[in-house]
Amino acid sequence: SAKVNAQNYYTPGIRHEQVCQQERIYNGVRTGEITPRELARLEMQQARIQHDKRCAKADGYVSPCDRYRLRREQAYASYNIYRDKHNGFYRF
Repeated sequence: SAKVNAQNYYTPGIRHEQVCQQERIYNGVRTGEITPRELARLEMQQARIQHDKRCAKADGYVSPCDRYRLRREQAYASYNIYRDKHNGFYRF
């Protein structure tokens, strides 16, 4: 039973995606592809995902529905990162 609970609590795939998204954001800032305003919006979105992940884990079980919702949030964030990096606005 403990093993089943542990498998349903940990979210390594979601964590890995968060780390990759943070790297993409900071790479965009470093290269000037992401402006300060875009950075603030992306960071707020990442904080919201982190908050939702914490809420999903609060009861000790991350349900398939919670995982799906978190993955959808991350997919939308990934799209926003791509859009902001390729929209032609640069920080000089």
